[in-house]
Amino acid sequence: MAAATQHPFSAIKGKKVLMVGAGGIGCELLKTLALSGFQDIHIIDMDTIEVSNLNRQFLFRQTHVGQSKAKVARDAVLRFRPQISITPYHANVKDPEFNVDFFKQFHVVLNGLDNLDARRHVNRLCLAADVPLVESGTTGFLGQVTVHVKGKTECYECQPKPAPKTYPVCTITSTPSKFVHCIVWAKDLLFSKLFGDKNQENDLNVRSGDASSSSGHSEDVFVRKPEEDIDQYGRRVYDHVFGYNIEMALSNEETWRNRNRPRPIYVRDVLSAALSQQNGDMENTKISDDPLSVSAMVSLGLKNPQEVWSLVENSRIFLEALKLFFSKREQEVGNLSFDKDDQLAVEIVTAAANIRASSFGIPLHSLFEAKGIAGNIVHAVATTNAIIAGLIVIEAIKVLRNDTSSYRMTYCLEHPSRKMLLMPVEPFEPSKNCYVCSETPLLLEINTQRSKLRDVVEKIVKAKLGMSLPLVMHGAALLYEVGDDLDEIMVAIYSANLDKVLSELPSPITGGTILTVEDFQQELSCNINIKHREEFDEEKEPDGMILSGWTQALTTENNKNSSAGNGTSTSSQAVPIETVVDDELEILSGETATLHSGKKRKISDSSKASNTSFEEKSKRKADELELDSPIVVLEGSMEKDNGKKKRLQ
Repeated sequence: MAAATQHPFSAIKGKKVLMVGAGGIGCELLKTLALSGFQDIHIIDMDTIEVSNLNRQFLFRQTHVGQSKAKVARDAVLRFRPQISITPYHANVKDPEFNVDFFKQFHVVLNGLDNLDARRHVNRLCLAADVPLVESGTTGFLGQVTVHVKGKTECYECQPKPAPKTYPVCTITSTPSKFVHCIVWAKDLLFSKLFGDKNQENDLNVRSGDASSSSGHSEDVFVRKPEEDIDQYGRRVYDHVFGYNIEMALSNEETWRNRNRPRPIYVRDVLSAALSQQNGDMENTKISDDPLSVSAMVSLGLKNPQEVWSLVENSRIFLEALKLFFSKREQEVGNLSFDKDDQLAVEIVTAAANIRASSFGIPLHSLFEAKGIAGNIVHAVATTNAIIAGLIVIEAIKVLRNDTSSYRMTYCLEHPSRKMLLMPVEPFEPSKNCYVCSETPLLLEINTQRSKLRDVVEKIVKAKLGMSLPLVMHGAALLYEVGDDLDEIMVAIYSANLDKVLSELPSPITGGTILTVEDFQQELSCNINIKHREEFDEEKEPDGMILSGWTQALTTENNKNSSAGNGTSTSSQAVPIETVVDDELEILSGETATLHSGKKRKISDSSKASNTSFEEKSKRKADELELDSPIVVLEGSMEKDNGKKKRLQ
């Protein structure tokens, strides 16, 4: 009771806080921490400021583009709170310097991250260092804040987490690493710039290293000049977006310090002068009178939409599609928006995405695959970020006061439910089945006579368990390890082990074997019981192995009686549509966001009445979310759990 009755700001004095992330939530959070009286704040963020950040990350200005987010945020806050200490780190939180000992110096860690992998990493370091963690995330009008204290509440990984299906805008515009990033860039930036409303703001032209001057170079690049030949216009646009813009991005050395550098691509590098002039055959090729059926593939004689085009073919498709838009559909130019049923639109987006992917070393995809990947962007809302930042600070103060009974996980809703937009719920005790915080053994069903150690390391240890620097042991035998301190002989041995069948390893792995996997950086260790299994269903079990005992995301098979959370078909053959959002998005659970009162989360004292009515309204609210916001469902969804969970007492 003493902790609960002390003045809230007395708990702040002398406390050291670590913030991870200085983006949309991070800017608001740093400002709120400083204004709330926190005196010693450390910030980690590896990103640099992009023009697209400026509409909501209010600590940044145009002159800051290309600079470190963490450092600029520090300087901005010190201008109105010069007496406090703020230490920035322009680095990746997964770097070796941010180890358990580093985390132990802090009293609380506050997350404003944009990806699942980093969140899991920070969760594990906080558990190892015994430091409380306050998690957060926003997507549009939705947001959440959750509290994770070792031994008192469930950890971040006690509840199912899906594979990431959302991506930061700055990644799309500057540092794509997946093909979906290239698709969204081509669809929502390039296509809109070429064929949409010319008055609509679009930061496609402005690069981080050229914020002040590039607009002068590219101000009219997307406007066709009077009497300009369509082929010349197409080549000019091509050279600008795939060549010049990439060169401008490369001028910011800081961005590429820990990333693979892209290569600029110009028409002259891909197509001969004769080929680029000749390109398609519009006159001799029969093209449908239906505008939506006009096709660059038909014009170029390409027939198979499931075939992956080469860079040359993608370049020809891009130039031909652009020519067809201006020659066959000129009246529509300036008013078009992307439509997946528009053949020519899909073709130019696929080609542009593939050319960009080639520049960044990303595998190319077929038109069929690209059409399936095309998804939606959920834009950030600055007000939601501010609300969530305030809630983070409230929970941080409770943690510092050791006011366990007052901890709340708060969900910010888009529409009122029982006249509430903020839904506070009580956290749970740690899950006894969590392999991260409860050290529960896992079970892996696998064909030990066919599968290789590489399959286990890549598909299980790294992909599912999220270990960054794994070590794999069978008894006293060390089968695999990664690290900078290994000599060449050991690296060669471990590399050879990866390509060996499990049953043929120096210490054979068979049914009944117990593997120990560890990550020294995360100070995480768990045991995996091996069960040999001969056959797997190729459609339902494509990995050829099944891991049990970990908090995996609910699959469409589990969810077959409800509509798909991401708005796509639940067929196993469907290409998942991935939603793209802004920098501070939390990847939210794949189950619908129904808040079952009294089932999984307990509503706070102010909202215990009318449970049945609340549950019905919440269910309707979940249905609205499914229809209006594909994939946008609350993390740690509140599905029924048969009463097995215990609430905090």
